[in-house]
Parts: sequence; structure tokens; C-alpha cells
Amino acid sequence: MQKWILAACVAFPLIANAQSGKFVLNGKLGALNAPAKAYLDRREAGKIMLDSVILKNGVFQFKGTVDAPVLCMLMVDHTGTEGANPQTASDRRLIYLEKGTITLVADKALEDGTITGSPINKENERYKKFLAPFDEQMNSINKDFGAATDEQRRDTNFTKGLGERFQKAMADKRELMAKFIKENPGSFFSIVALKELSVHNNMNLTILEPMYNGLTPELRNSPAGKEFAASMEKERNLAIGSMAPDFTQNDIHDKPVKLSDFRGKYVLLDFWASWCGPCRQENPVVVKAFNKYKDKNFTVLSVSLDQPGKKDQWLAAIKKDGLEGWTHVSDLKYWSNAVVALYGVRGVPTNFLIDPAGKIVGRNLRGELLEQKLAALLDKN
Repeated sequence: MQKWILAACVAFPLIANAQSGKFVLNGKLGALNAPAKAYLDRREAGKIMLDSVILKNGVFQFKGTVDAPVLCMLMVDHTGTEGANPQTASDRRLIYLEKGTITLVADKALEDGTITGSPINKENERYKKFLAPFDEQMNSINKDFGAATDEQRRDTNFTKGLGERFQKAMADKRELMAKFIKENPGSFFSIVALKELSVHNNMNLTILEPMYNGLTPELRNSPAGKEFAASMEKERNLAIGSMAPDFTQNDIHDKPVKLSDFRGKYVLLDFWASWCGPCRQENPVVVKAFNKYKDKNFTVLSVSLDQPGKKDQWLAAIKKDGLEGWTHVSDLKYWSNAVVALYGVRGVPTNFLIDPAGKIVGRNLRGELLEQKLAALLDKN
């Protein structure tokens, strides 16, 4: 159902809070024994960590330290044959780790279990219930799409109707998140909601800053609050009219390329990835713009968020989508790409239009907006 639930490929960076130290996660899932195995997939000090343990009479335990509350994936392979991939494990559940002892007890599946001893997970359940109306809308859309015949799915009126319902659901979710922030100015999840809203509205400070200023002083001064304040400050430095930050990254031939190498041309700095469906859908728009304006002092510099060890997929997507006419760079570090951090990218596709002097003159120009902007700048020349 990705056609309806993905408007962009989005990352929600881990959010810091004041609680750091040792954690213990105690679990009990029925009476499972070896070869049943539990996995805990999380980030620690910027690195992806995957721990595992064999279940004994349903019991498992993980220990470690956290610098802040961390959202992780807990998985259990009931038969010992599924492997450790969190994207395919049949029994899995998102859970926050925080300082202290957290206990999860379930009978048949992790998702049905009860979590105790964890204020952050209790607050997360409250936040999820607040957003339940959005989930109900999405479940209805998914159900109708799943029950549709192939003929219905080819019907433009049917798909248009689903699309309109999806857009309404997303608008309703944005309203719910804004309401939660207003009604819960001291909640950790008000920062979580702000982060998601920042993706939905392309970090529009006119909308976000008043919400942030309405938070309690304690939350604004927490590491989570300070992190979001820093992201808003970075956004100010990337405003239209600002100089685009320079960077160097290797191209598909492993040769270093600088953004400043393109000084003297209009450059579309385009963030994408081979695994990102919306990016691949947008690529024909970029190809059309490039072919139309490449002889009018315009080019594209694409930065890929492809993953470590997956250069072949990156190159294959470039060829398949017809993107070979311009320069491509990547450090193949997924969301940890250094240029992504430099430009505060929170979702892809994202782009910045940079003028010959190196100044940002446009942002997130997708669809017809890209050609309209280029026409205004380049057709007169």
C-alpha cells in the first residue's frame, strides 16, 4: 500500500532527552525456548547496534546504556529460522529504551504485550491514542485499496478518490499533532510531533517557531528542545538568498566532486535514493528539466542516500531512470550522509536551486514548480 502511505521518504532522527544511563529490558513471550531468539535493533553513539539472545521459557533480557530515550525495534524469531532482518521478522514491536528497568510481558505476540516501568513508553501510548483518528482513516484507505479489483485500480476516478482521502487524512494528522503540541507543552512527544511537522511543511519556521515557543521552558531547554532549536537555526542559514554550504563527495567513479566546482551555473542540488519510491516518481520531472535547460547554463548535482554496500543499486537506478546526463555523488551512508546533515534534509526527494554565485534561489521545487522557476530564470536568457 506504499502508493498511498508514502508522500516522501522520511527520516525521523533520534531525539535526545534528559534521561541517560543504564537500561535493562526484561521480556516474557509465552513459553518459547531455543531456537527462538529475540533481537534488539537500535542506534548507540551514532552506530547501528543489533543484539540477540535465546529465549528460555519465554524469558529474554537486554542490557546497555543510552544517552537519551531511543526508539528501537524489538523482534522475536519464534522458530529460529527467520533471521535478524527487522523489516521481515514476523513478530516485532517498536519500543523506547530509557534509563531504568523496562518490562514487556506478552502471550503470543510482542504487539499485544504490556509494557511497565517506562514513563516514556506510557506517554508514547497516550500520544498514539491521540493520533488514532488518523490511523483509522488510513486503515480504511488501505482496506478499500486491498479489496479493489485490478480493474478498479486502473480506474483513475477510483485512484483519485483514494488520493483525496489520503490527502485529507494527512491534513487531519497535521491538525492533530498541532493540537497535541498546544495541549501538551511539556511532553517529550510534542518535540516528536514538531519533528514530523517539520517534514510535512518543509521546515516552515513561520508555522513551527510559534509552536516551539509555546513549549515549557523545561522542554525547550532539554537536549531534545535544544536539538530542535538548532535545527531551526540551521534552517535560517539555508533560507533563500543564503550562500549554499560547500561540500565535497565522491562521484560514481570515486572521484571527489565539490559543489563549488559548478560555480557559474544554475545547479539543482537534488537529494534522492534508489530505494525511495517518491524520488523515482519525481525523476522524470528532473530529467525533463535537465534536457530542456542544460544548454542554458543549468545542470543537476544529485546526492544519493543509498546504503553501505549497495552501490550497484544506486548505479542501476541512475541508468534505469535515465539520469546519466549529470553528476552523481554519495558517501553511501544512508541517512548518515554528511551532506544530508549539512543541509538539514529530513525527507527525500528534497532539492535546492543554486544560482551561479552560489546562492540558494529555490527550495523543494517539485513537479511543475521546478520548470516554472527555471523558465522564470533561464528562458529570458
